[in-house]
Amino acid sequence: MSNTFKRTLLSTAALLILGTSSFANTVLKVGATPVPHAEILNAVKDRLAKEGIDLKVVDFTDYVTPNLALSDGELDANYFQHKPYLDKFCEEKGLKLNSAGGVHVEPIGIFSDKLKSINDIPNKAVVAIPNDPSNGGRALILLHNAGIITLNDPSNLYATEFDVVKNPKKLKFKTLEAAQLPRVLKDVDFAVINGNYALEAGLSPVEDALLLEGKESPYTNIVAVKAGDEKREDIVKLIEVLNSPETAEFINNTYKGGVVPAF
Repeated sequence: MSNTFKRTLLSTAALLILGTSSFANTVLKVGATPVPHAEILNAVKDRLAKEGIDLKVVDFTDYVTPNLALSDGELDANYFQHKPYLDKFCEEKGLKLNSAGGVHVEPIGIFSDKLKSINDIPNKAVVAIPNDPSNGGRALILLHNAGIITLNDPSNLYATEFDVVKNPKKLKFKTLEAAQLPRVLKDVDFAVINGNYALEAGLSPVEDALLLEGKESPYTNIVAVKAGDEKREDIVKLIEVLNSPETAEFINNTYKGGVVPAF
């Protein structure tokens, strides 16, 4: 085989390799909590593949690590939180993350192994609520709207127990990481639990909650990205697919009101 022929073969192989790589899908790595976020993302994988995007879903089981991983460049986006949580987290940690778009609301609710109705709440009842500022405030606002407590400013999304001005039943608040709340139901009178963790624990927000947040909730779950990535082509396509009628149908059929499309 002549050297000229060998060079021709090598050049042809190189062109083929370059040509093949130019058609490779864009890899989009998105962090998510398992239920419902990862489930929703996995449901849209095939549609994104048709758009030239290879979606890689990375599971997280807490509310802290996904934002740190996104800021560190380990992820292209994450999908697990609402904007009040993102805003507070970025303020406290000095991160530059933004919302690329909203997808759904997971109504927060009151759950109990001991009570059949919020009317049964005893004096000095122990209530468990999330310990992060935005979800803790969200839980207290739900209790305020139900007439169980009174807050000095129910529009303050970051209210704490120190903002409770009337507590006629002398409730005792126990603050815990949101993911732990379903596990302590047997130890408290009731708990205010985020919809995703209720679903993950096998609870039906619609059927099992003594009280459920309304659809007017401002806590829309979002896709978060690094500041400046909001208009990236792959991120825009992700939001388009997540905000599609097909995704709304999947959410409604799968979660039966425990997760509500917000688009």
